[in-house]
Amino acid sequence: MTFRANLLLCWAGLTASLLLSSCGTTPVSLDYQPNPALSTPGPAGSVTVGNFINRRDMADFSLGTIRTPIGTPIEEMVTKVPIGQVVGNSFAYGLSTRKMQAGPHSAPYILGGDVLEFYCQQLVHPYAFAKINVTLIEARTGRVVFSRVYQADREASAYIPMSGSPVPMLRELASRALQDVVDQALNDAALRARIHPRSTTIPSGPNVL
Repeated sequence: MTFRANLLLCWAGLTASLLLSSCGTTPVSLDYQPNPALSTPGPAGSVTVGNFINRRDMADFSLGTIRTPIGTPIEEMVTKVPIGQVVGNSFAYGLSTRKMQAGPHSAPYILGGDVLEFYCQQLVHPYAFAKINVTLIEARTGRVVFSRVYQADREASAYIPMSGSPVPMLRELASRALQDVVDQALNDAALRARIHPRSTTIPSGPNVL
Protein backbone atom coordinates (compact mmCIF):
# COMPACT_ATOMS: atom_id res chain seq x y z
CA MET A 1 0.00 0.00 0.00
CA THR A 2 1.40 3.41 -0.96
CA PHE A 3 2.16 6.19 1.51
CA ARG A 4 -0.66 8.29 0.02
CA ALA A 5 -3.13 5.47 0.50
CA ASN A 6 -1.99 5.03 4.10
CA LEU A 7 -2.33 8.77 4.72
CA LEU A 8 -5.85 8.85 3.31
CA LEU A 9 -6.86 5.86 5.40
CA CYS A 10 -5.48 7.54 8.53
CA TRP A 11 -7.37 10.73 7.73
CA ALA A 12 -10.52 8.69 7.18
CA GLY A 13 -10.09 7.28 10.68
CA LEU A 14 -9.50 10.74 12.11
CA THR A 15 -12.56 12.07 10.32
CA ALA A 16 -14.73 9.33 11.72
CA SER A 17 -13.44 9.79 15.26
CA LEU A 18 -13.96 13.57 15.18
CA LEU A 19 -17.46 13.30 13.78
CA LEU A 20 -18.37 10.79 16.45
CA SER A 21 -16.88 12.83 19.30
CA SER A 22 -18.23 16.28 18.43
CA CYS A 23 -21.06 18.22 16.84
CA GLY A 24 -18.74 19.82 14.29
CA THR A 25 -17.66 22.86 16.31
CA THR A 26 -15.17 23.23 19.15
CA PRO A 27 -15.09 26.41 21.29
CA VAL A 28 -11.61 27.48 22.37
CA SER A 29 -10.07 30.19 24.57
CA LEU A 30 -6.83 31.92 23.62
CA ASP A 31 -4.23 33.18 26.08
CA TYR A 32 -1.44 35.73 26.39
CA GLN A 33 1.77 34.55 28.05
CA PRO A 34 3.92 37.55 29.07
CA ASN A 35 7.57 37.36 28.12
CA PRO A 36 9.63 39.71 30.35
CA ALA A 37 12.22 40.07 27.61
CA LEU A 38 9.54 41.53 25.31
CA SER A 39 7.60 43.52 27.91
CA THR A 40 9.70 46.65 28.44
CA PRO A 41 7.57 49.23 30.28
CA GLY A 42 6.30 52.09 28.14
CA PRO A 43 4.64 55.45 28.90
CA ALA A 44 2.84 54.71 32.16
CA GLY A 45 -0.94 54.74 32.38
CA SER A 46 -1.44 56.29 28.98
CA VAL A 47 -3.54 53.97 26.83
CA THR A 48 -6.88 52.18 27.01
CA VAL A 49 -8.24 49.65 24.54
CA GLY A 50 -11.10 50.65 22.27
CA ASN A 51 -12.75 48.64 19.51
CA PHE A 52 -11.13 46.12 17.21
CA ILE A 53 -13.47 45.53 14.27
CA ASN A 54 -13.68 42.18 12.50
CA ARG A 55 -12.84 42.91 8.87
CA ARG A 56 -12.13 39.28 8.00
CA ASP A 57 -14.22 37.35 5.52
CA MET A 58 -15.23 35.14 8.45
CA ALA A 59 -17.96 35.13 11.06
CA ASP A 60 -17.32 36.97 14.34
CA PHE A 61 -16.68 33.79 16.33
CA SER A 62 -14.96 31.70 13.65
CA LEU A 63 -11.27 30.90 14.11
CA GLY A 64 -10.64 28.22 11.52
CA THR A 65 -11.49 24.84 10.05
CA ILE A 66 -9.74 21.50 10.29
CA ARG A 67 -9.77 19.79 6.90
CA THR A 68 -8.64 16.55 5.31
CA PRO A 69 -5.76 16.68 2.77
CA ILE A 70 -8.38 16.85 0.00
CA GLY A 71 -10.10 19.81 1.63
CA THR A 72 -13.13 18.20 3.26
CA PRO A 73 -14.05 20.16 6.43
CA ILE A 74 -14.02 18.09 9.62
CA GLU A 75 -14.16 20.44 12.57
CA GLU A 76 -14.83 24.17 13.03
CA MET A 77 -12.94 26.03 15.76
CA VAL A 78 -14.79 28.99 17.29
CA THR A 79 -13.94 31.52 19.98
CA LYS A 80 -16.08 32.02 23.08
CA VAL A 81 -16.38 35.78 22.50
CA PRO A 82 -16.31 37.78 19.25
CA ILE A 83 -12.91 37.87 17.58
CA GLY A 84 -12.65 41.65 18.01
CA GLN A 85 -13.00 41.19 21.76
CA VAL A 86 -10.37 38.43 21.74
CA VAL A 87 -7.92 40.80 20.04
CA GLY A 88 -8.85 43.69 22.33
CA ASN A 89 -8.35 41.54 25.43
CA SER A 90 -4.92 40.50 24.23
CA PHE A 91 -3.87 44.11 23.66
CA ALA A 92 -5.25 45.08 27.09
CA TYR A 93 -3.14 42.46 28.79
CA GLY A 94 -0.10 43.44 26.73
CA LEU A 95 -0.56 47.06 27.85
CA SER A 96 -0.97 45.97 31.47
CA THR A 97 2.24 43.93 31.48
CA ARG A 98 4.08 47.00 30.15
CA LYS A 99 2.42 49.31 32.73
CA MET A 100 0.90 51.33 29.90
CA GLN A 101 -2.77 50.62 30.56
CA ALA A 102 -5.11 53.34 31.80
CA GLY A 103 -8.75 53.40 32.82
CA PRO A 104 -11.26 54.05 30.01
CA HIS A 105 -12.27 57.47 31.36
CA SER A 106 -8.79 58.78 32.13
CA ALA A 107 -6.64 57.52 29.26
CA PRO A 108 -5.29 60.20 26.92
CA TYR A 109 -5.03 57.62 24.09
CA ILE A 110 -7.25 54.84 22.74
CA LEU A 111 -5.83 51.82 20.96
CA GLY A 112 -8.06 50.08 18.45
CA GLY A 113 -8.12 48.97 14.86
CA ASP A 114 -9.20 46.36 12.34
CA VAL A 115 -8.72 42.60 12.40
CA LEU A 116 -7.82 42.07 8.75
CA GLU A 117 -6.97 38.39 9.06
CA PHE A 118 -6.84 35.99 11.98
CA TYR A 119 -7.31 32.27 11.51
CA CYS A 120 -5.83 28.84 12.01
CA GLN A 121 -6.03 25.87 9.69
CA GLN A 122 -5.14 22.20 9.55
CA LEU A 123 -4.27 20.54 6.26
CA VAL A 124 -0.92 18.82 6.69
CA HIS A 125 0.93 21.43 8.75
CA PRO A 126 -1.01 23.15 11.56
CA TYR A 127 -0.82 26.89 10.88
CA ALA A 128 -2.07 30.20 12.29
CA PHE A 129 -1.90 33.74 10.88
CA ALA A 130 -2.82 37.15 12.27
CA LYS A 131 -2.84 40.52 10.49
CA ILE A 132 -4.14 43.56 12.34
CA ASN A 133 -4.28 47.25 11.51
CA VAL A 134 -3.53 49.03 14.80
CA THR A 135 -4.57 52.65 15.30
CA LEU A 136 -3.76 55.03 18.15
CA ILE A 137 -6.34 57.77 18.74
CA GLU A 138 -5.97 60.90 20.84
CA ALA A 139 -8.98 60.67 23.19
CA ARG A 140 -9.44 64.43 23.60
CA THR A 141 -9.69 65.19 19.88
CA GLY A 142 -10.54 61.86 18.25
CA ARG A 143 -7.56 62.33 15.96
CA VAL A 144 -5.67 59.28 14.67
CA VAL A 145 -2.04 59.88 15.59
CA PHE A 146 -0.64 56.52 14.51
CA SER A 147 -1.68 53.63 12.27
CA ARG A 148 0.26 50.58 11.13
CA VAL A 149 -0.40 47.00 10.03
CA TYR A 150 1.29 44.20 11.94
CA GLN A 151 1.26 40.52 11.05
CA ALA A 152 2.68 37.22 12.30
CA ASP A 153 2.30 33.53 11.65
CA ARG A 154 3.09 30.30 13.45
CA GLU A 155 3.44 26.81 12.01
CA ALA A 156 4.03 23.39 13.56
CA SER A 157 5.50 20.23 12.10
CA ALA A 158 3.24 17.97 10.08
CA TYR A 159 0.31 16.57 12.01
CA ILE A 160 0.42 12.80 12.45
CA PRO A 161 -3.02 11.31 11.82
CA MET A 162 -4.49 9.28 14.68
CA SER A 163 -2.16 11.02 17.17
CA GLY A 164 -5.03 12.86 18.87
CA SER A 165 -7.04 15.96 18.18
CA PRO A 166 -5.16 18.82 16.44
CA VAL A 167 -7.33 21.42 18.23
CA PRO A 168 -4.96 22.03 21.22
CA MET A 169 -2.02 22.61 18.86
CA LEU A 170 -4.02 24.98 16.66
CA ARG A 171 -5.23 26.86 19.74
CA GLU A 172 -1.61 27.33 20.85
CA LEU A 173 -0.48 28.48 17.40
CA ALA A 174 -3.34 31.00 17.19
CA SER A 175 -2.55 32.33 20.67
CA ARG A 176 1.12 32.81 19.86
CA ALA A 177 0.48 34.39 16.43
CA LEU A 178 -1.85 36.94 18.01
CA GLN A 179 0.60 37.58 20.84
CA ASP A 180 3.38 38.15 18.32
CA VAL A 181 1.29 40.88 16.69
CA VAL A 182 0.50 42.47 20.07
CA ASP A 183 4.16 42.44 21.08
CA GLN A 184 5.26 43.92 17.74
CA ALA A 185 2.79 46.77 18.05
CA LEU A 186 3.32 47.65 21.71
CA ASN A 187 7.11 47.47 21.36
CA ASP A 188 7.16 49.59 18.20
CA ALA A 189 9.25 52.66 18.92
CA ALA A 190 7.24 54.65 16.37
CA LEU A 191 3.97 53.95 18.20
CA ARG A 192 5.47 54.72 21.60
CA ALA A 193 6.88 57.98 20.29
CA ARG A 194 3.33 59.21 19.61
CA ILE A 195 2.29 58.75 23.25
CA HIS A 196 2.71 61.56 25.76
CA PRO A 197 2.40 59.78 29.13
CA ARG A 198 0.13 60.81 31.94
CA SER A 199 0.10 59.13 35.34
CA THR A 200 -3.00 57.17 36.36
CA THR A 201 -3.99 54.01 38.19
CA ILE A 202 -3.04 50.86 36.27
CA PRO A 203 -5.60 48.05 36.44
CA SER A 204 -4.76 44.41 35.84
CA GLY A 205 -5.53 42.92 32.45
CA PRO A 206 -7.13 39.57 31.64
CA ASN A 207 -4.95 36.48 31.46
CA VAL A 208 -7.29 34.24 29.52
CA LEU A 209 -9.07 35.51 26.44
